[in-house]
Amino acid sequence: MQTINHCIQDVNGVHARPAGVLAKTAAAFQARVSLTFQDKCINAKRMLAIMTLGLQQGDAIRIDIDGEDEVQAAEAIRKVLI
Repeated sequence: MQTINHCIQDVNGVHARPAGVLAKTAAAFQARVSLTFQDKCINAKRMLAIMTLGLQQGDAIRIDIDGEDEVQAAEAIRKVLI
């Protein structure tokens, strides 16, 4: 399992465009990708699920990636996180 801890840097938080990019990147891999914020854990392959979290600048998230292509997925996800 790969884990990414990330603090949202964008002053606009995570709105539709970055949520879509993250979901599209995660969906390109077979590994299970989950995003945890506070007490909520969602499927990071779903843009609307990401947006329901209401992520703002300074929020700390954790992304867990588990599956046969988890290393490649983690590298790709790290590249799209800002």
